[in-house]
Amino acid sequence: MPLHKGPDDPEPDRPLALNPFFGAADPVGGMAEAPPRHRLPDGPLPPMSAYQLVHDELMLDGNSRLNLATFVTTWMEPQARVLMAECRDKNMIDKDEYPRTAELERRCVAMLADLWNAPDPSVAVGCSTTGSSEACMLAGMALKRRWAQRNTDRYPGGARPNLVMGVNVQVCWEKFCNFWEVEARLVPMEGERFHLDPQAAADLCDENTIGVVAVLGSTFDGSYEPVAEVCAALDALQERTGLDIPVHVDGASGAMVAPFVDEDLVWDFRLPRVSSINTSGHKYGLVYPGVGWALWRSPAELPEELVFRVNYLGGDMPTFALNFSRPGAQVVAQYYTFLRLGREGYRAVQQTARDVARGIAERIDAMGDFRLITRGDQLPVFAFTTAQDVTNFDVFDVSRRLRERGWLVPAYTFPANREDLSVLRVVCRNGFSADLADLLIEDLGQLLPELRRQSAPSTHDKAAATAFHH
Repeated sequence: MPLHKGPDDPEPDRPLALNPFFGAADPVGGMAEAPPRHRLPDGPLPPMSAYQLVHDELMLDGNSRLNLATFVTTWMEPQARVLMAECRDKNMIDKDEYPRTAELERRCVAMLADLWNAPDPSVAVGCSTTGSSEACMLAGMALKRRWAQRNTDRYPGGARPNLVMGVNVQVCWEKFCNFWEVEARLVPMEGERFHLDPQAAADLCDENTIGVVAVLGSTFDGSYEPVAEVCAALDALQERTGLDIPVHVDGASGAMVAPFVDEDLVWDFRLPRVSSINTSGHKYGLVYPGVGWALWRSPAELPEELVFRVNYLGGDMPTFALNFSRPGAQVVAQYYTFLRLGREGYRAVQQTARDVARGIAERIDAMGDFRLITRGDQLPVFAFTTAQDVTNFDVFDVSRRLRERGWLVPAYTFPANREDLSVLRVVCRNGFSADLADLLIEDLGQLLPELRRQSAPSTHDKAAATAFHH
């Protein structure tokens, strides 16, 4: 998809259409002053007119509560929204000007370090970010810099650093490798294995490997990658070769699910080889977009030379970020949510989301037209495809027909070695209730008779039909 460019509108100078009642006083007078679409208007509009124009156009967006494609939080309590409104004008980077907002960020880092079992939460280091994408970039930068420090005699001469991960990683890791000139070594999918294989990851490592990325909650099917097994394979590699390869856990979703509903699963800083973890506060952290978090086991894992200390507005401000100015509202909302829910509250929310996901998966499986790839028993997410004997419709037909009823359920093909597999994916989040789940199953059931009467799938170009880009 190209970046935004000039308008393709055949009538670029055609103004926006104004309803007569949009005028602040005279219902007719404002109609002659409709603003242009693709250039700044010559003068101002009354605030209500400007609001209504934008509001009406946005009605054509999908309903976020019915969006089963996104992992991002689509509902928060009114009190959280009030706090965010009160803090949206505070610049998160101005820690000297807004010291209490900075203190709430520090407390969130300490809470996450404790939640993820850092050896000493009081010395674990971390920061808020603009979502997990920035957090992953920062973690990757730290991995690369630590590798470069260990290989000063070979880098930047002829040695080219590489990063090992599964082909199912989120696109931000591909961006990191591209932007920071790191070779991406991808473990492909094989058969019914849809994520990273521990031994295959270890086999791709060499003296130029800066780290291995393990994903706690694949966006393709909601499954956890076996972090402990990856670490064990790398332990064995070190015993054989002396190579000490760190692991970064991309816990964009799972790092805010597993600690509450999979407490016996060892994936975090309890594993000595795990050097850093990221999560998205705006996914199962239950905060509106966009906020992420990046944490390192100890200061030793984050090279001091990457941390900038800026004399800004009269204070010494340490910062490790790609972005600079951003609102403090999401960080405040994260702290509010931590206080509001606590461990038991998060456990109740995530268990409910998992129960809803598993319930929908079982009911879809019972229809007989579909085959489950995952069952929603790790992330509250599951993927499914059409049954082997279904030849008259495909997952893209199902996605398209559900969209007609307001549901956004993505259909997409899997990556290398399993491009033959096309699936639908359902993400259950806080706010997607059992009642909404009943409505989804009801609508799907009503669509099936018509889909079964098709002579063949109506999708001719699967690449164009896919609704999955993240």
